[in-house]
Amino acid sequence: MSASAATGEFGEGGHPRVEIVRGDGASLFAADGRRYVDLGASHGVGNLGACRPEVVRAIQEQAARLIHLGSGYANPVREAFVGRLLSLLPRSFGRVFLSNSGTEAVEATIKLARSATGRPRVVAARRGFHGRTYGALSATWRRELREPFEPLVPEFAHVPFNDPAALDAAVDERTALVLLEPVQGEGGVHVASAEFLRAARAAADRTGALLGFDEVQSGLGRTGRNFAFEHTQVVPDLLALAKSLAGGVPVGATVTTPEVEARFRGSHHSTFGGNPLACAAGLAALDVLVRERLAERAERLGRLAAPRLAALPKEKLREVRGLGLMWGVELRERAAPVLAALERRGFLAIPAGSTVVRLLPPLVIDEDDWDRGLTAVAEAVADG
Repeated sequence: MSASAATGEFGEGGHPRVEIVRGDGASLFAADGRRYVDLGASHGVGNLGACRPEVVRAIQEQAARLIHLGSGYANPVREAFVGRLLSLLPRSFGRVFLSNSGTEAVEATIKLARSATGRPRVVAARRGFHGRTYGALSATWRRELREPFEPLVPEFAHVPFNDPAALDAAVDERTALVLLEPVQGEGGVHVASAEFLRAARAAADRTGALLGFDEVQSGLGRTGRNFAFEHTQVVPDLLALAKSLAGGVPVGATVTTPEVEARFRGSHHSTFGGNPLACAAGLAALDVLVRERLAERAERLGRLAAPRLAALPKEKLREVRGLGLMWGVELRERAAPVLAALERRGFLAIPAGSTVVRLLPPLVIDEDDWDRGLTAVAEAVADG
């Protein structure tokens, strides 16, 4: 397939304007040598930035030792990665299923919940995004993503986000899973209230359903905590992770409790899930996250951003939402011109819907680059 025919966004409208050929931390370099600052170009994968040396070294060393091994055989780097991940989570967790992406992690979450409870129904939230394969897409709210592929998987319901009463009314004895994002990313960076997540936990406990959190985008230090649910201390039964989990190498993880796994009937498997190469990268990435206290750094840099984003021109701004280094700037007009203006200034950000500029910089971004990025956002909004 030629370069002009290869794309990761099948059917989504054209090709990128900038050809990126190299990365170093929060710096991305175009084919013409121009440097851009990553304010979201990695779509949340780059919490450690591009080409983190520890991750690169781990990949190189593991690639020379063993790249792939089926999950039916033990492997020390896989065991070390899983153990390191579990060490960051509440003690109630104890089982990890490894896959290759956030969508796969969500699919495993849905299958595990339906099998463990013997129930069909999944309750998710409006504006939520959980992936593009059939189960994950059925949990996703956006109509334009769903309609071309209908009919989808039955027995999925959506309730208003941050509406505890609506959520409680929707969860019943037929519900297998309540699936929520503690911070909705693709849906516009909406932060779940503590009341809403507590209501989800109570509804699941009341009915015997399982509570699952999708932290594919909000996890691994992004919101100022290792996991966004730590802001509220509402602990789920199932947790889906991916994106930045292995420093840029594809990996997904579905984490659950031994009690839930013991009730699982049937089978689920991933050929490449848990391959030693990805696990080596993941182990290195988690070590950097902890050693450099990147969650704390994200919280500190987020506190610097909050007043500056709130001070954007009121006639252009509808709302600013976020935690840590995960921000959504909702405009009264389309986001595309602002994103283009940012690109001209040397900063790459992404949308979250047609009117939201989403900022997901690497947690290791240089403070001067973050300062300049926030200035560029203000200028781009004013110009746009």
